[in-house]
Amino acid sequence: MSSDSMRAVKDCASGTIGGFLQVFVGQPFDTVKVRLQTMPAPLPGQAPKYTGTLDCVKQTLAKEGIKGFYKGTTTPLVGVGACVSIQFVTLQAMKRYYNDKNGSAANGFLTNSQLYIAGAASGITNSIISGPVEHIRTRLQVQTGAPAVIESGAAKVASIAVGNAAEAAVATSNVQNAVKVAAESASSNAAKNALFFTGPVDALQKIYAQHGLRGIFKGQAVTMVREFQGYGAYFAAYEYLVQRAMRLENKERSELSTVKVVAYGACAGYAMWTTVYPIDVIKSKLQTDGFTSSTRQYSSAIDCARQTLAKEGVAGFFKGFAPCILRAAPANAVTFLGFEMAMRLLR
Repeated sequence: MSSDSMRAVKDCASGTIGGFLQVFVGQPFDTVKVRLQTMPAPLPGQAPKYTGTLDCVKQTLAKEGIKGFYKGTTTPLVGVGACVSIQFVTLQAMKRYYNDKNGSAANGFLTNSQLYIAGAASGITNSIISGPVEHIRTRLQVQTGAPAVIESGAAKVASIAVGNAAEAAVATSNVQNAVKVAAESASSNAAKNALFFTGPVDALQKIYAQHGLRGIFKGQAVTMVREFQGYGAYFAAYEYLVQRAMRLENKERSELSTVKVVAYGACAGYAMWTTVYPIDVIKSKLQTDGFTSSTRQYSSAIDCARQTLAKEGVAGFFKGFAPCILRAAPANAVTFLGFEMAMRLLR
């Protein structure tokens, strides 16, 4: 095996370890984040499904126990392991490319723009796997009950229609008829689109059977936008801090303290999520929406953004931000810690 191939294998193995650690630490936070992001806007006079992060945690714990926070874990455990390994393989390959391009005068250090592009490239390659993985995981995370009470994108649309029809009927004194018609429509649409999944494999099979690859890759375009910017900022922040410490302390990368690796990983997490969170909200809404034109609430990412702004204001783009930012530090700290420690062991 050539030296380049061996380096790629080591990068892949180290990235996989970092990915596994990220899932175990970050999954509960991510479940709460997704549920807050995708909960429907309450009708006039109704209370929201969750009043905030703590309320979501309490309801999940009360109704589903600890297992509720780890719904859909199998998918990211396998998928995120693959995703993170792809991220690091691509990142390291891009760094080697720029090192060769810069020559020996750069002493192995890359410019900030090169770090960003290397990170963005890793995000794009990663999105091929992360798009379907996050779609399946998100579908599973928002399931909070038995099949009869799972609310799909169609059910959300239909429930809004019920409310709108009732309001219109008040003005014309035909409340009962209007509500009856809307309720029947809601029930019909919800029944058509409300799929209940027993696990990631079941979800994959059912979605593929009914909607093909297009259904599996739902929300892929906005996922790619998020990954490009997110991982550009993510790896640029981490690598910049590592290079800065190496220069100031005149040390090799492998000589940096564990505390620094953890701290820089946490900073990378903040750099990513503070720059892409509104995009992530749109992605989650699209990936839990209906699959067909008759059951979809949103026709596109732009339409989703418009509706979110109109109904929820700017705050709608930051639903679930608290658990996300709480997750950013520990999940990404252990990701880089796992990667760096594995790379040191494999050298």
